[in-house]
Formats: sequence, structure tokens, C-alpha cells
Amino acid sequence: MSQRAILSAAMIFAAMGALTACSSSGAQESRAVNESEGGLFGMFGGGGNERAQEAAQGQIGVNSFLWRASLDTLNFMPLASEDPYGGVIITDWYTDPQRPAERFKATVYILDTRLRADALNVSIFREINQGGAWTAAAVDPATSIQIENAILTRARQLRLSTLGNN
Repeated sequence: MSQRAILSAAMIFAAMGALTACSSSGAQESRAVNESEGGLFGMFGGGGNERAQEAAQGQIGVNSFLWRASLDTLNFMPLASEDPYGGVIITDWYTDPQRPAERFKATVYILDTRLRADALNVSIFREINQGGAWTAAAVDPATSIQIENAILTRARQLRLSTLGNN
């Protein structure tokens, strides 16, 4: 084989490996790492990757107060997925018994290990049943903000209760 053919094959295998490593939760974790570790270089050891060290030690990869508060606040909705290392909580569709033609779904992203308002991002999705088919509907932007505020309030309560026990 020529050097060019070997180089081409190596590049193809490297690209396949990179694509295999990609996933939706990995993309979110990369986003969180970029924001909390100071950019792209933090991912490759330039600034020290605390998230990878915590995962290796079996610790949660996000702020534990925000994580617990998110679960507490959304406890009325069924969970579809949760990733404490990537900081993602996804609920399944929830239908209020008082409004059976409307359902909601939530996704919470915890972006940092610090208890900060900008370390939390909540997305709310809404569907309406029209003629037996669920169709996407607009969500009041204030809804996400209200849920974020409820989570932050609960996280502060949890933190204060922990400090009071010491």
C-alpha cells in the first residue's frame, strides 16, 4: 500500500471514531464543558477538566442542589431520561386531568457545578390534541422562566438546609 492510501484509511477510521463518540447527551455535555471550563481548550486538558475528574470519582457532574431541586420541582411529571453527569433531565409528556386535550414536556439543562441562575436552562414543549392527533402549540415564554425560578428557589432552600445542618 502506498503512503497516501494508508493516510486516507487512517483519516477515515479517525472520522468514524469521532462520529461514533457523538451523541445527543455528549453534545450537551460538551456545551456544558465549554461554558464552565473556559472554552474548547478546557476539554482537552488546557484548563483542567473538573467534570471528567468528578465522573471518574463517581460524583455528580453538575450542581447537586440544582439537580435535586429540578427533580423536586418536576416530580409531578414522569421522567423519560436523566443524566446527572451531563446535567440533563427530560420528562415524558404530562397531561393535566383537568385539561386532557393539552400536554406538556420539559427538558432541564444544568450547565455548571456552581449554584447560579445562568447555570440552568429549562425548555417547555406543549401539544394540543386536535381531532385525535397531537400538534405542537406555542408555550408562553414566561412558563420556562417561572419553572427556572421555582427550581432556583428550591435549590437555595436545599443549600440553606444543608448549611444549617453543619
